[in-house]
Amino acid sequence: MVVPVIIGNDMSPAAALFGAGIGTLVYVLFTAAKSPVFLGSSFAFLGSMSAAFAGGVSMQLGYLGLIMGAAFAGLVYVIIAIIVKFVGVNWINRLMPPVVIGPTVAIIGLSLAGNAVGDLQKGGISDVNGASVANPLLCILVGVITLIVTMLCSTYGKKMAKLIPFIIGILAGYAVAAIFTVIGQATDNLALQIINFSHFSNLVANGVNLNTFIDFPDFTFLTAIKGAGEISGAYIGTIAMAYIPVAFVVFAEHIADHKNISSIIERDLLEKPGLHRTLLGDGVGSIVGAIFGGCPNTTYGESVACVAITRNASVITIITAAIGAILVSFITPFVAFVNSIPPCVMGGVCMALYGFIAVSGLKMVQKVDLGRNRNLFVASAILIAGIGGLSLSFGKITITSIATALILGIIVNLILSKEKEEEAE
Repeated sequence: MVVPVIIGNDMSPAAALFGAGIGTLVYVLFTAAKSPVFLGSSFAFLGSMSAAFAGGVSMQLGYLGLIMGAAFAGLVYVIIAIIVKFVGVNWINRLMPPVVIGPTVAIIGLSLAGNAVGDLQKGGISDVNGASVANPLLCILVGVITLIVTMLCSTYGKKMAKLIPFIIGILAGYAVAAIFTVIGQATDNLALQIINFSHFSNLVANGVNLNTFIDFPDFTFLTAIKGAGEISGAYIGTIAMAYIPVAFVVFAEHIADHKNISSIIERDLLEKPGLHRTLLGDGVGSIVGAIFGGCPNTTYGESVACVAITRNASVITIITAAIGAILVSFITPFVAFVNSIPPCVMGGVCMALYGFIAVSGLKMVQKVDLGRNRNLFVASAILIAGIGGLSLSFGKITITSIATALILGIIVNLILSKEKEEEAE
């Protein structure tokens, strides 16, 4: 539910939660209920999702772009799954070895660093010009408290705290922000008002009724339908170039996560149910999830960590969690709480989340010999192109910096793949 809050544009956290639940059920179906994995909204696609609304694009067309992007990303998974089914996985290792994927994953996190820092200085209440009314220094304090609590829970917490450090961090930051906001309202001091409590007051604006407690989420496809008349070939091309390269990066994470959880449950999921099945489940589940919630889904580290810590690898538990996510998405007080979380709190959490993405990419190159010129040049080209913001435009179609960096890395790696071992020495 965090991804829609970060993207904004009136995206519904409730719909994203529903999408995660329904996407997980699709994954379980494709994997014949043999893989204990929960799908959640992917942070790797944040930049791609933002591209759907870039350039003054209307909300309706932007929502349609989210669904199209998820379809492009899911199609990548489906195509790779078909290829893996017939020819195996060796070609994948050759095209995208760790020296290519690692730096690319790293720049996904690094490219979002500015968003986290920007949110860290904003409250949830804006003036007529859209600027935050809260004191930036106060917002930073709340965000840093959120970050510190998250880190302490993850590092020193007991089992339950280590399972949900981000949730505890958000609650702690929210509580501090609420104290300042209440004081600000009592003293009529806008600089102290960080949280926008109108999300709760709107629930009872028309009196207390059934919708105060239960309501349908704002599903993505309902808004996307209205934008069909604005679509153009250039926009489709832009969305494709924003999503497809990231899908290849997330594909590498898919393999890493399934290898990780396979070691935990002592059963190779890449053999049974098979990589082609997990890819199909992830790809189709991502598309279905985006149709309802707008967010492409993916396997993610938190899900694997839950299995590792609890040692509960039951698929029944995963199915129960998915159904629970679907049901909770209809509870309006819970949705109002999520919508009221101020940007500074999310900024504190995102400092850790985006950092995790960057560090996970660096971990992929730990065993890569950067003393070899081939590896050094590949990693250097990707990092500089990505962090430097090298993007390519062909008419109205733009290849994002992450996509450009990945493509450049693949090309450089293939060009230098004939390097002789004795030359490297």
